[in-house]
Amino acid sequence: MPTVNSSMQGKICMVTGANSGIGKATALALAQMGATVVMVCRDCARGEEARREITTKSKNNAVDLLQADLSSQQSIHQLVEHFKQRYTHLHVLINNAGASFPGRRETVDGLEMTLAVNYLAPFLLTHLLLDVLKASAPARIVNVSSGSHKAGYIKLDNLQSKNPYGSMKVYGQAKLAVVLFTYELARHLEGTGVTVNCLHPGFVATHFGQRDAGPAFGLLVKVIGSFGTSPEKGAKTSIFLASSPEVEGVTGNYFVKSMPRRSAAISYDESLQRQLWEQSVKLVNV
Repeated sequence: MPTVNSSMQGKICMVTGANSGIGKATALALAQMGATVVMVCRDCARGEEARREITTKSKNNAVDLLQADLSSQQSIHQLVEHFKQRYTHLHVLINNAGASFPGRRETVDGLEMTLAVNYLAPFLLTHLLLDVLKASAPARIVNVSSGSHKAGYIKLDNLQSKNPYGSMKVYGQAKLAVVLFTYELARHLEGTGVTVNCLHPGFVATHFGQRDAGPAFGLLVKVIGSFGTSPEKGAKTSIFLASSPEVEGVTGNYFVKSMPRRSAAISYDESLQRQLWEQSVKLVNV
């Protein structure tokens, strides 16, 4: 098993979706290593509860909470503004937040919700934080994807999944987009001292997918989720990529169980990576 760096002292780490599941387990582990942890949560009350728990367990008071609704581009811009008012450095950005929705819905920006939360939010957030990450180099970006990216395919003329909509199909597309983005971003960041990798956390038992779900869909997710591994185990690869000296300078890879693995064949298509990037730039106005 790869060894994890026992000290993140002096490092500032941002974790999105940090109030439960993998995000919370990741934030706790980094706090236990002495990092300054900035938790990004949608719900202030749940976020504050998780922050208190992490502070107590880690005996580390440098755990901060910033509220943001990642389905709103305005909220992401405000998040970055608030972050930059408080911090001058960022050494690790973990794009962990994700969600799945049983039916098609749109964000306040008129974008399909699954794509917006799982992919366009990390795309925009990362772009807005790149200057701070570069100024803090060596720095790391960790994108949480999913094994379900292998069932995904990108239809550039139907990214918004107007018709037909299938919840798992759309989720697979968003997680494939995360992998394509990771590889393209790695090229853009060559020579900056900022690395970017993505990962599959494993099949984890969390409240994932129960957000705003109807009772039937929520129950189904709960039953399936009960067979999953613990959030602590699911967070291991994120923690490894954020902290281990073994991956210092390693970039543009897909990891499973803290080991580099091959992602879906389509994810290595450089033309698709570039075209998706160009479309994403327009969708988030950066």
